Amino acid sequence: MKDTSLDPVFLPSTSDISAQLAVTNGDINMSDLRHAVSVLPFNTAYDFFRSAAWGFVLQGHTDRAIEYLLQFDALATRMGEESRQMLDIHAALMQILTAIYLHADMTAEAQISAASTLTLLSQEARRKDEPFLVILAALLYDISLMHDSRGEHRQAERAIEKSMKLFERLAKINPARYGAPHLMALNASTSVYKSRIKQTKTLAEHQAAANTYLRMLDDGIDDAGLRLVETLTAEGHTLVKMSRQREAVQYFTRALKYLTKINPDFSRQHLELSIDLGEALLCLKTTREKGIHLLNTMLYKASKIGADDLHRRIVDILYNAKNPTLDIFGFWHKLFPR
Repeated sequence: MKDTSLDPVFLPSTSDISAQLAVTNGDINMSDLRHAVSVLPFNTAYDFFRSAAWGFVLQGHTDRAIEYLLQFDALATRMGEESRQMLDIHAALMQILTAIYLHADMTAEAQISAASTLTLLSQEARRKDEPFLVILAALLYDISLMHDSRGEHRQAERAIEKSMKLFERLAKINPARYGAPHLMALNASTSVYKSRIKQTKTLAEHQAAANTYLRMLDDGIDDAGLRLVETLTAEGHTLVKMSRQREAVQYFTRALKYLTKINPDFSRQHLELSIDLGEALLCLKTTREKGIHLLNTMLYKASKIGADDLHRRIVDILYNAKNPTLDIFGFWHKLFPR
């Protein structure tokens, strides 16, 4: 299971957690850790637990990440801490565990921790504060992935739609922190929604917000934006293979616009996407001339950046457009009518 909410690209840390991460080196004293965390603002504590868990997972110690989170949660529970701060951390730990389980393909365990998180959040279901909203939004993102992996498409769509709305709401307050998860949820929706109409509608509805984030000079948001560009490009390629060039044009166009906002300097990736777009335009009667013009422009760009292989690809596309291959399978039935 990839791209769960545990991925640092999903919610890049905006806090200085170096001192807290130092506590996790070697043997961890849970009492010391609890003391260090209890005085932190929620966002800092959340960033710390996410970063620490991801660090263990990257090292191949998923079991240790799970063990430490459960130990810390058990300690806090035994001490009877009833402050909202610790209750929020309790819910956050269960949400992080859900993401870890999904990342490790431990679906049954993920279901249990997800249910625990929802139970904790439901104790004050009318809350609208930041900790409540971000935990719920991240959890719904993971729940959507879980449903989608099991073929439960309607439930997956409902969860990702709610997650997107919550992150959009949070991003209006703090775009630097929540622009990335909003983009990641939007990215996930392209695979969760099975209807191309729903996909296109959702992308259009969130385009203004995405443009706002991508204008910001922030590495975390740029990383999430690049994930979205890659996904849109892949979707465009799939549509081309299905001979649905008109829809492919929409995906390639949006991917190219996002890429340009992230990186205004023309690159090989810009060139490849532009060629994809030009080739798709070329296949439609109404946009054929636009496609030829774009591809001819890209010939110059390919030469300028020394992309000889892509220059050859453009030449081949234009040559084949002027000299279409005889499609014998397309008219055999006319030669041999019933």
